[in-house]
Amino acid sequence: MSNKMWGGRFASGPDAIMEEINASIGFDYRLAMQDIAGSKAHVAMLADAGIVSADDAADITKGLEAIKAEIESGAFTFSRALEDIHMNVESRLAALIGPAAGRLHTARSRNDQVALDFRLWVRDTIDALDSQLRGLQLALAEKAKIYAGAVMPGFTHMQSAQPVTFGHHLLAYVEMFARDRSRLRDARARLNESPLGAAALAGTSFPIDRHATARALGFDRPTANSLDSVSDRDFVLETLSAASIAAVHLSRFAEEIVLWSTPQFGFARLSDKFSTGSSIMPQKRNPDAAELVRGKAGRVIGALTGLLIVMKGLPLTYSKDMQEDKEGAFDALHSLSLCLAAMTGMVKDIEPDTERMKAAAGAGYATATDLADWLVKALGLPFREAHHVTGRLVAAASAQDKGLEELTLAEMQAVEPRIDAGVFAVLGVENSVRSRMSYGGTAPANVSEQAERWLSALAAEPASKI
Repeated sequence: MSNKMWGGRFASGPDAIMEEINASIGFDYRLAMQDIAGSKAHVAMLADAGIVSADDAADITKGLEAIKAEIESGAFTFSRALEDIHMNVESRLAALIGPAAGRLHTARSRNDQVALDFRLWVRDTIDALDSQLRGLQLALAEKAKIYAGAVMPGFTHMQSAQPVTFGHHLLAYVEMFARDRSRLRDARARLNESPLGAAALAGTSFPIDRHATARALGFDRPTANSLDSVSDRDFVLETLSAASIAAVHLSRFAEEIVLWSTPQFGFARLSDKFSTGSSIMPQKRNPDAAELVRGKAGRVIGALTGLLIVMKGLPLTYSKDMQEDKEGAFDALHSLSLCLAAMTGMVKDIEPDTERMKAAAGAGYATATDLADWLVKALGLPFREAHHVTGRLVAAASAQDKGLEELTLAEMQAVEPRIDAGVFAVLGVENSVRSRMSYGGTAPANVSEQAERWLSALAAEPASKI
């Protein structure tokens, strides 16, 4: 038999393989709440415009509320034969209220319906991700405040470069996640236009009020072009792009946690809550939570790449290819949410080994730049000459397997006679970090101030930020 939702154009039902490739209810059931919200706004507008009667609108609204309750309770049965969430809801509505259900689809198409539902879902998801990112920033800033003065090595090229503090390192990620939130908010602002009423692609001849439905659903305005309305998936692409950058930031931090927790580094330890063991090696403590965060970044990036490839060759307007817009996005944004929860837990859980970090911070002549800066400030040497003198002093210390601070004054003066005893005040790692007072620098006083600034700013955010 033909699909009862399609009407009389088809004399028979789809082949089994057609049903298999065509059905999307296996994943787009996630749009159920958004679909019902959109339908309620649509039927209210139809009634206000006199397109459907007040009685029919009331019955439809009551039926939609009943379906919402069924879905929330788990009593609703999703049918693959009905393809997608839209037809599942409409079919159940017809069973509940009879022929009046058919009036709901007046002046709309599944094309603008799915575009609306997906925008609403992405908007809701952005709000949830923003809240999670804020929680992660809070956890980082709280720990940064505690460890504002804990010295650790700063790296370039994965080689010891200059001493920094653990708090300063954590605040770097607070800044990154702030930019991630900003990108998500930008994406939300651009997607916040309602495509409802664009119908299949050309608009409708019914006297609908698209501004009313846009207002009812919390949009800033209706979309301005019906062709673009049903074919635009920029809002998904932009959100996945922002999500991918956030996932990269999480992955970089996860990689550092993996390194820090190795015996070779020994900078930090995760508790049993975020570690696993080995089935064969009883001594192992594996930072699996961090490794999984690192791995899931690939899923998020893959979803962005996949949708870009789906969209790149599609002419206006809607094509069935666009059904592939949702499954990857659902998976990617769920994965990002899971990673944010895991990383927030790890940040709260992780305990740095401050003595081990401090010892490592002094290795590799990490205060050489401090020495060069002292030569500039105390002796008036041009920086390039100071750089050369410092290099010779490092070579002299290395030849004796000493630290710079272990060279005698006489040994230093053999390289540069004007050096005096004041040089020793800048050679310790704690002296080094204290001296980095420039704005954004690693001096503990700076770090404490920045941590307090972030904690105050995050605490002051209103409950509804967007």
